[in-house]
Amino acid sequence: MFIASPIKSVARRDCACAAAIALSSAAIALAPGTAVKIAAIAALAAAALLYAICLRPDRWLAVFFFADLLLPPVAGALGGSGIHAAAGAALLGLFAGALQLGQWDWRPAPLAAPLAAFGFSLSTSLAFALAYSGPALAAQSALRLGLLGISFYVFLYAARGPRSRRDQPERFAAFLFNLALAAALFACLDFYFHFPAPAGFSDQYVWLSEGVFRRAQGLFYDASTLGNFCACFLTYALIAVCERPRSPWIPRAGMILLGAALILSYSRASVVSFAVAAAVYAVLRGVRIGRAAIAILTVAAISALAIHFFFPSFAGNYWTRFFASIEYFAERPDSILSGRLTNWSKLFAFIAGHPWIAMFGIGYKTLPYTSYLGDPLIADNTYLSLLVETGVAGLASFLVLLAGILQLSFRAARVSFLGRWAFCFWCGQAVQMLSGDLLTYWRVLPVYFWLLGAALRQAEDA
Repeated sequence: MFIASPIKSVARRDCACAAAIALSSAAIALAPGTAVKIAAIAALAAAALLYAICLRPDRWLAVFFFADLLLPPVAGALGGSGIHAAAGAALLGLFAGALQLGQWDWRPAPLAAPLAAFGFSLSTSLAFALAYSGPALAAQSALRLGLLGISFYVFLYAARGPRSRRDQPERFAAFLFNLALAAALFACLDFYFHFPAPAGFSDQYVWLSEGVFRRAQGLFYDASTLGNFCACFLTYALIAVCERPRSPWIPRAGMILLGAALILSYSRASVVSFAVAAAVYAVLRGVRIGRAAIAILTVAAISALAIHFFFPSFAGNYWTRFFASIEYFAERPDSILSGRLTNWSKLFAFIAGHPWIAMFGIGYKTLPYTSYLGDPLIADNTYLSLLVETGVAGLASFLVLLAGILQLSFRAARVSFLGRWAFCFWCGQAVQMLSGDLLTYWRVLPVYFWLLGAALRQAEDA
């Protein structure tokens, strides 16, 4: 690890601050008019605040995740889903990383090579997006690739970025859990009161006898993102409750809130993801299945009762749909899977008729928008989507990355709480990718990659 001398760093920082204060004071004094002076003072105050945020390694991450998880997008044409403040906060993270470049740990991170290979395969597919879908869609694909790059940077920063003496990953994980509870609470209130939808929301509704209701999406783009997010932090709460029976009441109460938000999201795949994570944890730790089952059933019962009290028709509709999915899956699999089998068969037929597509793809994140296949299609399958959009190279590099994620988190699970959380959740994530393109969930992916980086660092310290 290469760390700059603290005395020299402080001396340079003090000299730079003194020079900046002197120059700023002179500029304000010479500025013409009161309005210009006030604007200059406000700009300098904002710059000083941003600089202070960047001085501590974990400050910009706290600002980024607060904006990412608790702020809605604003109207804008970029990417079709609005403009979000989290992208600006990510730029702040780049500045923070450059400002403390001498404090980085320059040892190669275990996932650095697979991340680079996967990023390279996605980047090369942009040329095919330009060829098959035109410059407008290629530009949107490049933008989405940049948003995915935020998650990669967060992982590298958490794994090898600057550290402070007060660096405690588990405390930061608890901070993220509190943000998740706030996001879940807003999702439940939004479903009940139907606040005006911010920019970039997808149209997802539930038809009940009382009327048509928007599925719980919270502050995210769609309901599946909320469900996937709730499954992640339900896994955190379950592990905390099982390993720390005398832990504070927040994880216990949080499981109920997150469970309610998961049900209101109407996402069955997220329920399966959490079930897989819970089963993996029970096997991994040798925890009595009874303890985990009791915790899960208690949370499900309380959440279901609460929803039944406020929305009895929704509760009946949800459980009917859930159990019908199990009972009639063999008879009507395409209907149970919301038409996914039809779309998958179309994509496989297209690949069979155009085998070169399987080699190179049609361009990252163009499938739901391009007319190259006739009509835009939503694959609702991460693996199939990558095969069609980025070819064999893109899918293979992702499978290598996913294997590396599971291997890294499994090693970390032996020695750290965060490692167990990461391994169990990513096992469920790998299963849920069969029914959704989870790489489009750029708002929540930074949380999952921070978890991997923090688990790696915690395991290395142990």
